[in-house]
Order: sequence, then C-alpha cells, then structure tokens
Amino acid sequence: MRTPMRLSRNSRALGLLLCLSGYAAFSHAADVPGSQDFENLPRPTDAEIVDYRPVAELERIYPLGSIRKISGQLRFDGQVSARGSASSITYQLPVERSADEAFTAAREAMQKQGAQLLFWCQARDCGESSLWANEVFGNSRLYGTDNGQAYLLLRLAAPDNDKLVALYSITRGNRRAYLHVEQFQASAPLGELLPTSATLLRELKSSGDLELPMLSGAPAEPWITLLSRGLNLDSSLRVTISGPQGEAWREALVNGGVRAARLEAGNKPTHGLTLELIH
Repeated sequence: MRTPMRLSRNSRALGLLLCLSGYAAFSHAADVPGSQDFENLPRPTDAEIVDYRPVAELERIYPLGSIRKISGQLRFDGQVSARGSASSITYQLPVERSADEAFTAAREAMQKQGAQLLFWCQARDCGESSLWANEVFGNSRLYGTDNGQAYLLLRLAAPDNDKLVALYSITRGNRRAYLHVEQFQASAPLGELLPTSATLLRELKSSGDLELPMLSGAPAEPWITLLSRGLNLDSSLRVTISGPQGEAWREALVNGGVRAARLEAGNKPTHGLTLELIH
C-alpha cells in the first residue's frame, strides 16, 4: 500500500504564502485598471474601485441644497459653480460595510485635515437619488433609494482652499453600497463660500461641537444670521459659546432670535468661535 505524501513544514508555509500573495494580487486586480486612491483620503476598508475618472478640465456645478427637477430643469437653493479640473473614484463596499460607515469615515478624515463643510444632507433631505446619480455625477451606478443616500461638499483648508471635495454615498435596492469621491481644483480663486444653516446644525449635532476658527473678531453678518437660523432649526438644543469674542457673539445670537436661556458662556481656549452642545 502506498502511503500519502506528506508536505514538509517549509512546503506548507510556502503554499500559504503563495495563497496570500495571490489573494492580495486578486484584490488589487479587482480595481478598475489604471485607477488609484486620492492621497488625502484613505480607501474604505476592503473596498474596490469600480469607476475611476482621471483629471479632466470642465465647468462644474455643485448643489448646495436639495435637488429636484421642474419642467426638465434641475433646481436647488444654492450652488458652487466654477471651472477647473475634476477627478473621481467610486468605491464598491464589501457586504459587511455600510454606506453610512464609509461616508462618516471619509467625512471625519477630511475634517481632521481642516476642511470646511459647505453643504451636508442625508436621506430624503437630499432630494432624488436618480438626479444625483445621473444629473450631478453622471454615474448611473450611484442610483439607489432616496433614504439610503448622503451628500457632502467640503472646501479644503489653506493653502488648498481652492479645492473642493464632494462625497456621495448610496445603498442600492440590491443592498450594494457605494462611496463616490470627487475632487475639484478650481482654476481661479473661489472667493468666500458660506455653509448652509442646516449644515452648521448637522455638524454641531454629529460632532458635539462646531469650531469656526475664521470667526475670531467681532460678530458680523452673514454669520450671525447663519448661526441663528441653524440653532433655531432645533429649539431644544442648548450650547456654550467660547472664543475671543464669545460674549459678543452670544449677545448677537440672542438679538438674532435665539433664546438667551439656550446660550451659555464657555471657557474653552480657542482662536475663533466655538459652540459646544450642552447634554
């Protein structure tokens, strides 16, 4: 009787190494040929690049509000419009990862780099997913359920403050989840770009604080109105206000229509205005 051939310990180790190497090569090969990640944004865990569009010159419009279509025309409350160069990546997430998880990780990574949030919406507050997919991003793969979407437009910190990053996450009807990332470099200075009041509130509620280092001086419009409106979108919230002109900002917000009982003086050392939730 012939005895089975036994692999040596070294042979088994070599076989395992080859299997792991093959798996890594297979995972990398799953990306669209020629694609690559953006340097300033880590790839979502175990995600694959399923759509990659290299840098191209174009005129770009980014909505700053819920989108809808009226008489065949896209409508939204505000926008950023500029000419420049854009490139994009669409990641397909593994089944064990959610679109919300990937979106949050990308948002937090950009915020840690000092990026300013300009417009942030989620679910039906964004409008129709089909319009974001086909009209805004020109990528039908991003069409999914209206409740399963999120969109965020950010402006990078100086010296890259003429660069925008758009994030869009979606869960399709088949439960596949995607994260779309687009980077846009404007060819001319973007000038002043203001966030929406709803975005300021969403940032405050998600992070527990709202840091506005650019507001180091005396209270002034349009920020008084933006902050007052944002706080009044949820009248149950109470905040502390810190900063070099913290008390002046508190008075300005009260004059802007925010109840004084909702605003307390804070003592957080900061270069600009900071609002913190009182739990």
